[in-house]
Amino acid sequence: MAVETILASPSNTLDSATLAQLVSEIAEEILRSRSALTPVAGSGPKGAPSLSQVAAAIDHTNLKPEATRADILNLCAEARDHHFATVCVQPIWVSDAERALRGTSVVVCTVIGFPSGAVPAPAKCAEAALAIRKGARELDMVIPIGLLRQGDLDAVQAEIHALASLCHRGGAMLKVILETAALSETEIAVGSALARLAGADFVKTSTGFHPAGGATEAHVRLLRQAAGPEMGVKAAGGIRSAQAALAMLAAGANRLGSSASVRILEELAQ
Repeated sequence: MAVETILASPSNTLDSATLAQLVSEIAEEILRSRSALTPVAGSGPKGAPSLSQVAAAIDHTNLKPEATRADILNLCAEARDHHFATVCVQPIWVSDAERALRGTSVVVCTVIGFPSGAVPAPAKCAEAALAIRKGARELDMVIPIGLLRQGDLDAVQAEIHALASLCHRGGAMLKVILETAALSETEIAVGSALARLAGADFVKTSTGFHPAGGATEAHVRLLRQAAGPEMGVKAAGGIRSAQAALAMLAAGANRLGSSASVRILEELAQ
């Protein structure tokens, strides 16, 4: 299906006013319940997770622009040895990572519209389609943050839905990066509501590249409340220790993005 056709086929036929009202109601409900103490079904491991549970929740990440093929192959070897969930790499390394991990349980994840999100939707769709063809099975897209902040909900929802549709047809999963440190709580709730309505699989805190900062426990709790039992929550940005990883899992994350994954497991093993 052509990119233009996908973008013209939103997940529902709501007009702008109705969509805005629906999203506002969902966001208000999320914010009203954000301080609830009862964990939401679908959150991370209950109690103290085992070493293998933590490893299985980690996207082992190297998104450095200066990373070389040797760096990516080393990342893949570490992921294979430690049984991480995925390796998360820049799009140019998807083919190399797929070949290196073929026959293992580790999945290849890549990023779309990274790191700003300020890329036209057709370009993001083309980037996603190419990544899926090359072997990516999880895609972490950055939303157009400025469009969300100015209230252009139709455009944000249509973009997420277009990418979710591409992913699901290609046997892949979509995570939606909101860049929570750059948003208000209301904007986080609205962005989460749009991701749910558009059919995304996960909401995610951060790229790890924004000057506003990365993941916080408070934002992970808010995302978990927003995601409900249907969606995953990925915490990423600044998770470099076992203490930070456990805190994010306890707050409701069921996936962690980190470039310090091996160090985290070593700390836990001690």
